[in-house]
Amino acid sequence: MTYSIVARDEATGHLGVACESHFFAPGAGVTWAEPGVGAIATQAFIDGRYGGTGMALLADGATASDVLDRLRADDPHPEVRQVGLVGAVGDAAAWTGGACIAAAGSLVDGPVAVQGNMLAHDGVLTEMLAAYHRSSGDLAERLMSAMEAAEAAGGDIRGSQGAAMIVVGGERTSEPWNHRPVDLRVEDHPDPISELRRLLRYRRAFDAVSGTMFAPGLMIGPYGEPRAGDRDRALAGLADAARVMVGNPEAEFWRAVLLARSGDLDAARDQLAGPLSANPRLGEFLGRLADAGFLDHSQVEKLR
Repeated sequence: MTYSIVARDEATGHLGVACESHFFAPGAGVTWAEPGVGAIATQAFIDGRYGGTGMALLADGATASDVLDRLRADDPHPEVRQVGLVGAVGDAAAWTGGACIAAAGSLVDGPVAVQGNMLAHDGVLTEMLAAYHRSSGDLAERLMSAMEAAEAAGGDIRGSQGAAMIVVGGERTSEPWNHRPVDLRVEDHPDPISELRRLLRYRRAFDAVSGTMFAPGLMIGPYGEPRAGDRDRALAGLADAARVMVGNPEAEFWRAVLLARSGDLDAARDQLAGPLSANPRLGEFLGRLADAGFLDHSQVEKLR
């Protein structure tokens, strides 16, 4: 019921998994990833042990091939399972049970594996793998290119419904929640691959917003640039984000706040015109920011 890809980026060590299915919320069951451990796609007639136990085995040092062997040996019905996985060193492996519904299969090439069942035809996987290898950019971009190629080649013979993508860091960490740059799900949509692409663009835009909102000095605590030029770089990033987030004033609003914190009240007032027009309640929110210490009340009075 799914096509998917798992991969390790050889340049950064990042690990990722992406999937699409004519099924509601496929990411909830199919996609698994942990920083510095691995990425797994478990599909067809899903058994969560291939994700949960598989990840634990990878964390204990088992190779991807060994993990598959051990999981299949303990599974009373491996013939209906399909799984692709990659470990932290790029040891990808895949399994397609003989009872998976055609077209079904998997391809492994170095640190990447693609797999699918109920596909329009076998060439979907070939196109998917080729697109991954010829694409450029970071791991999320390469996964996205592979998914788009699979869909363009015919995808799931039944159609499309949900999709998901996870990218995690390549090193083990005690704070895995801080090393998960992409975690996106499309639960139910007539064109989930296009929606996943849109959400990935939004994710990158919101990275600029959150990167400014949580930046010490620029936004947290007394104003100051941690490094020379940080303010201008943040302002440029927020301007780029605003061009993606059409209809959502978040990036423009925080750009105005940063301008005000840095003392450029005239530019901040001009920047606020659009957000305040789109959402007048942001005027009240400015006062709350002053109450919390992000701005001075005197600054807020000059901005309204």
